[in-house]
Amino acid sequence: MYSSGLKIVIFTSHQLISMKTILSIILFFISITLSAQSSFLIKGKVLDDSTGTPLDGASVLCQNTTKGTMTDKEGAFKMDLPSGGHLLVITYTGYETESIRISSSQDNSNDIVVKLKKKEKKMEEVVIQATTEVKDGWNKYGKQFRDYFLGSTPNAQQCIITNPDSLHFYFSKKRNRLKVKAEEPVVIMNYALGYKIQYRLDSFIYDYTTKFSTYTGNAFYTEIDSAAEQKQTWKKNREQAYYGSRLHFMRCYYDSTLSDNGYILEQIKTDSATGKFNFIKLEQPYDSSVYTLVDSVDKEVTLFGKYRLTYQHASMEKEYLTANKYPLTSKYQVSTLEFINGFGISENGFFYEQTEVINSGYWAWKILGDQLPYDYWPESP
Repeated sequence: MYSSGLKIVIFTSHQLISMKTILSIILFFISITLSAQSSFLIKGKVLDDSTGTPLDGASVLCQNTTKGTMTDKEGAFKMDLPSGGHLLVITYTGYETESIRISSSQDNSNDIVVKLKKKEKKMEEVVIQATTEVKDGWNKYGKQFRDYFLGSTPNAQQCIITNPDSLHFYFSKKRNRLKVKAEEPVVIMNYALGYKIQYRLDSFIYDYTTKFSTYTGNAFYTEIDSAAEQKQTWKKNREQAYYGSRLHFMRCYYDSTLSDNGYILEQIKTDSATGKFNFIKLEQPYDSSVYTLVDSVDKEVTLFGKYRLTYQHASMEKEYLTANKYPLTSKYQVSTLEFINGFGISENGFFYEQTEVINSGYWAWKILGDQLPYDYWPESP
């Protein structure tokens, strides 16, 4: 026999508190999951700038993510992207590359129309490149390029450039500097983090006088497929690379959780009399004078000058300490940030303008070989 009706359950105060605690934990993890997995749709067309002809097979990639697509015969594309900010990079053989900053806070209901211009190579540039290109450049400068492009960290040591022939090396005696360019994406297999990276290198420069290097370009990530055991190793390596990284810092600044996650930000002031550095802790990084809401999603940070950033939840690798002659007993990760003109942050950790934030110290050691895509989120809190 079946019966129906209202079932009444009475909990003790101890049980009630426990259930509230469990419910809070569940809601907390649901909010994290939704934040990491929510997305928005973009669509558009890629056209020839002079004729308006649709470009079939144009590449539409989100910089530093695993998200990308190609245009169809009508030059059309559409793509689901993780919520937050992105730099959309559009390329087509024989045409200039176009970059567009987009965000989930924008009205994305209308088509994005991208018009690409055909490349025009100046004769002067052809002559200069022909006279300064080093024929056996990879043999002469390959290791140096790897160290300043991928890094010299343990993770970077497990990276392999599979198409070194795509790289062209140019050395200028007059300027005493090395320049590296590539006409096709540089393919990097990162066997430490489990990613294949296609990097569209615009230019790499190393100045022998100042011993300063810089490079510009766009990275596109694809996860490497492998056995479950190897994927588990990559999962651990990614989490280790993530916590304390620039991506982690930007997300914590956005979420107002810098202190909770072990970050200390101190402004660097130089004493005019002694020339010594003074470090003044930024007690209120979320004060309205420096931290404001730009729109429904993005935040703006109006900090200027140099700051010391300390991450207290992990120490620096022995390789870094040894190379820089620092005590092996150093407990924390320390980097120096220079804010040129403030910056904006989106919820996925994407920040802009990226040229407005210059890092040195530990973060400058952790370059491409240790970087993760913007659509990476750790599974553990």
